Amino acid sequence: MSQPTERRVPRTEVRSRPAGPPTLATVADEAGVSRQTVSNALNNPDLLRPETLERVQEVIERLGYSPNRAARQLRTRSSHLVGLRFEPAQEGTSNALMDRFLHSLVAAASRTGHHVLLFSGDPTDPLDGYDDLLRSTAVDAFVVTDTYAGTPQAGFLQERDAPFVTFGRPWEEPDADHAWVDVDGAAGARAATRHLLEQGHRRIAWLGWERSSRIGQDRRSGWEQALRDAGLDPTGLGVRLSDNVDAARMATHHVLDDPALAGVTAFVCASDTLGVGVLHALAERGLQPGADVGVVGFDDSAAAQVTWPGLTSVRQPLEDVAVALVHTLLDVLAHRPVAEPHRMLEPTLVVRRSSRRDWRP
Repeated sequence: MSQPTERRVPRTEVRSRPAGPPTLATVADEAGVSRQTVSNALNNPDLLRPETLERVQEVIERLGYSPNRAARQLRTRSSHLVGLRFEPAQEGTSNALMDRFLHSLVAAASRTGHHVLLFSGDPTDPLDGYDDLLRSTAVDAFVVTDTYAGTPQAGFLQERDAPFVTFGRPWEEPDADHAWVDVDGAAGARAATRHLLEQGHRRIAWLGWERSSRIGQDRRSGWEQALRDAGLDPTGLGVRLSDNVDAARMATHHVLDDPALAGVTAFVCASDTLGVGVLHALAERGLQPGADVGVVGFDDSAAAQVTWPGLTSVRQPLEDVAVALVHTLLDVLAHRPVAEPHRMLEPTLVVRRSSRRDWRP
């Protein structure tokens, strides 16, 4: 494994040192390195060049930076706040899933006397923002949601003995012992595919994300299993693409025009964004969703509910996820054994006109 690139910050980028106790950001600025490099110096020193490690350690000692002391303060002072790092939705997608989840989480937390504190961070650094809250003891615990990119936050927070739970299983570490709640994506895609099979479809294509997406692979496995259970071969019917409406529109045209894929009459999609792209392509070809080509999305977003003629979609039980996360977090905060530390919840299928063969406008 090659060493990660260590970004040396030019002196012109170094900010004046803020008042108050030093933070991870303070150390990074003073040493002229990235925050990830400081985190590596604390947790994975073997990843750094000796001269870089020595420079960062000198600054840590000189400033008196102590993440473990901050974690102890976090445990002894109750703010009744739960920190959650919020990522903006990507342009060109219909994914506003976090809005529904956040509303449910805020409501569930408030019933226990807690409130949710949103914070942001550098999108290239999954740990950015956590250390500042640990140092300031602003929150009692964290809910981690971006496990699709791996879970470096789990190791970071565990090493500091900071309470947390995750929405999403630890894909990179299936044996990880921290508490998590997730939704069974494979079960959702199986239900979507079986629904289309019941509608009489036999050549059902899959539009999904790149192979690197663990969540996408999980959902794809449900589509494959449902076809195999029905005695059908999914080989060649799966398409990988980015989560973008226009990319899905073009991929749909390709599938319907490709002689090797002749006979495809339905699509199961890894997201509603991709499902909306399929609907756009069908409109351009003068085909009726449902009657001519069946379409099922995933997440039951607002777009699935308002787009014409209504997109059938797999709905994640986000309200139940939020309640389970809050109850689990209360056990973690109270140092009680968590009765069910790893919970997998089942999604449901919301059927609309896009998948019903008996519907015409």
